[in-house]
Amino acid sequence: MQPAQAAADSVVPRIAMVAGETSGDLLASLLLDGLRQRWPEAQSMGIGGAAMQARGFDAWWQSERLAVHGYSWEVLMRVAELLGIRKKLRQRLLAHPPSVFVGVDAPDFNLGLETDLRAAGVKTVHFVCPSIWAWRADRVEKIRRAADHVLCIFPFEPELLAQHGIEATYVGHPLAQVIPMQPDRAAARRRLGLPEDGLVLALLPGSRRSEVRYIASGFFKAAALVKKALPAIKIVAPAVPSLLEELQRIAQQNGMQDQVLIVPGQSHDVLAACDCTLIASGTATLEAALFKRPMVISYSMHPWSWRLMQRKQLQAWVGLPNILCRDFVVPELLQDAATPEALAQAALAWLRASQDAPATIDALEQRFTALHHELKRDTAELAAHAIEKIIAIPAA
Repeated sequence: MQPAQAAADSVVPRIAMVAGETSGDLLASLLLDGLRQRWPEAQSMGIGGAAMQARGFDAWWQSERLAVHGYSWEVLMRVAELLGIRKKLRQRLLAHPPSVFVGVDAPDFNLGLETDLRAAGVKTVHFVCPSIWAWRADRVEKIRRAADHVLCIFPFEPELLAQHGIEATYVGHPLAQVIPMQPDRAAARRRLGLPEDGLVLALLPGSRRSEVRYIASGFFKAAALVKKALPAIKIVAPAVPSLLEELQRIAQQNGMQDQVLIVPGQSHDVLAACDCTLIASGTATLEAALFKRPMVISYSMHPWSWRLMQRKQLQAWVGLPNILCRDFVVPELLQDAATPEALAQAALAWLRASQDAPATIDALEQRFTALHHELKRDTAELAAHAIEKIIAIPAA
């Protein structure tokens, strides 16, 4: 064994991480799998969720504390709390510097923290390139100051970052490994207690409390219209466990408490089981694409936030499947266009196509399958290898 390798193997790194909300928790947990394979005794700590904690992560704060929605007053209402958490975390990490800090998504929180830590000599990695190609071109300079390295989940991102002098590695999208190339619809329906035959509509109004409050009511109203047109259809909605009661309350307000099966978690089973989903724009839309499911992408927020977001939009598409395919392969109904009637009609078009025009569904599945192959890499190993290269190894 070479001396440098022996030194590397003797290191037990302390890996500080911050993952915001449910999707970040999942991404970070998969990264932890790769890091633990390389360093079984590695310590990890910071801000994380249940999936990270199941892998031995020491969560000083929960991921959900970072979940915010929109660009204006919703964020301002919680800015003091978030800044307070970041200040305490920064002080704690600077008092006992980790081997590396990995900020998982949550760029508004992480990039500033990474900048401070990097200035103090801590190696920093940002996992998931901020969407500078879609919304936030102004973040390029922030990324350059903040991160020693960026782990990219989309293949075109490293070249884009290289143009700005930012080192990056394409590691694939972790979800492309987790989600099977050919999902088992029948098994998912059995796990959910749904009949194997017949149509199923899934409602996924988001994983943040504020998203659910803005989006869920319209989804339930649309589902009622779909149910009226297709009385035999089954409707199912997965809920982040902490938001289960909130979603049940909104269902009751819309008279759908007896018409929708609301389950805690199980979003992947729900996507595997359904024939179509009404889904909030975000990571879940990519999950739906990897499950090869037709979808109607929607989003709603406070009008002020919407106006600010529109000014930052750099592409014609909002949903990840459309952005990655560079085409409107699935409909997007946003803000004022996201009426219950429009949502219902778009969902009914997919549901009827699954019965009367299977070639349309087959064509969509083929596009999503090609996308799945493009995104499937050994993300945990590639990410761990990239992180290993930037961790300072003591001399032998």
